[in-house]
Order: sequence, then structure tokens, then C-alpha cells
Amino acid sequence: MFVDATCIDCDTCRQLAPTVFGETGEFSFVKLQPRDPAEQLAALCALVACPTGSIGTAGKERVAEAVAAFPMRLADGVAYCGFNSPKSFGGNSYFLEHPGGNWLIDSPRYVEHLARHFERRGGVRYIFLTHRDDVADASKYAKRFRAERIIHRLELSAQPDAERVIDGLAPVELAPGFVAIPTPGHTRGHCALLAGEGFLFSGDHIWWSRNRGRLTASRSVCWYSWERQVESVALLKQFRFEWVLPGHGERAHFAPDEMRRQVARLIAATSS
Repeated sequence: MFVDATCIDCDTCRQLAPTVFGETGEFSFVKLQPRDPAEQLAALCALVACPTGSIGTAGKERVAEAVAAFPMRLADGVAYCGFNSPKSFGGNSYFLEHPGGNWLIDSPRYVEHLARHFERRGGVRYIFLTHRDDVADASKYAKRFRAERIIHRLELSAQPDAERVIDGLAPVELAPGFVAIPTPGHTRGHCALLAGEGFLFSGDHIWWSRNRGRLTASRSVCWYSWERQVESVALLKQFRFEWVLPGHGERAHFAPDEMRRQVARLIAATSS
């Protein structure tokens, strides 16, 4: 395995194969060649998901197996799409199956492999776009499935023909069990999506930091207002969830009481 000079340091490979790929602060690199079949498959999944095609390998006999691993199951009915897009700086996207209609949260690259999988699972009814940075190929998926794209009005320039537009700063029920939570800070109209009491799709609002060992938000990637970001983080204590599924950064899963503790820890850290 190797990483070439086109790497944009998006973290995708390190999330999928942390024993193989390391970070320098400017790019990823192979810190250890895969030692067994499991590590090899994880590294090849990183190759497939890499938004810039920066990962290569001398042995490609299991690449088809890695392609077939996506969408990658995270929990019942929820999967990570893979095929991260360079248009969203390698942001993660997710597929959620639901009897009332399936959801795509932010967008991966448009690839037939994913489109056919979504088709087999009943298609896509809703495409929730957390903010302007991570729309990627949402319009292509919307056209394929006649899906309803949902985005905040303050982000609308990134998807001007979206079918549904969120206004204001109050949480909005989009469908039974699905609530859009405006979380301005990273961008002016950033929103998170709460699905039931299980999953918070947090976009670029919060994520798990492997280096800090806790939930985090970052002033350095706050394009609109850090003050508003801090206020938006504090809002999360009102909601119950077990998963944080971000666009960038590590995913996190805790029992509800521990997740509340982790959110309280985050609020304290960002408020200090």
C-alpha cells in the first residue's frame, strides 16, 4: 500500500484502517503494511473510499471485495456510504433505511454501485444536506430517485433547486421521528439531523477526536462564527442520542447516559 502526493488529509483512510494509515498534519501515510487479511481488506476499503484516489496498492485481487463492503453497516438500518467525494473535501455520508422512506444524509460521489444498492433497498426519499460544503453529488441522486433534498435557506446557494427549505433557528420535524436542528457556527445555516433517539448526523458541527479522546468542535474550521458554534453545541444537551455520525472526524457510539456525559464534557470544553 502507498499514499501519493495528491492526498488532501481528509482522514477517511485513518478512520477505516487506523492500524495501516497514519497522519503527519499535512497528509496521510502508510505507517504499517497490512499484516493479515482483515487489515488488508480495511486498507482496500480506504482505497475505495478515498476521495482523491491517492491510495494505491500492488495487489488488487481483493478490491472488488472492498467495493462490495459499501455501504458499510454501522447499526441496524444505518450505513456509511463510502465513496467520499472531493467536492466535500472527503466528507462522510450516510444511508438510513426507514419504513416511511429511506434517507441519504449528505452526499457521496455518484457511483452506480451505490445507486443500485439504494435501489434494491427501496430507493431514497429524502436527502438531508447538513450545509453547503457537503452537497457533493446530491442533485444526481435526487434526479435518479426523485428524492426531496432538504437544506437550510442560508445554505441554499449550494443547492438552489432543493425541494424543501428550512427557515429559522428552531428545530423542525421533517417527518415522524426526524428532526432538523439548526446548529449555526461552522457555516451560517448548518443543521444537524436527529433520527429518533439513536442517531445524530452532525455534519461538521461536532465529531469524535481520536487524539483528544472526546467529542470536539474546532475553532480552526469554523467558517462563520465560533461564538454561534459554542451556542449551538450547548443546544445538544436538550436531545437524546447514542450515536454521533459526522461529516468529518470519527464516529462515536455510547449508551445514552454516557453520551450525555460526553456532550456535557464537550459543552464545558467549548465554553471555557
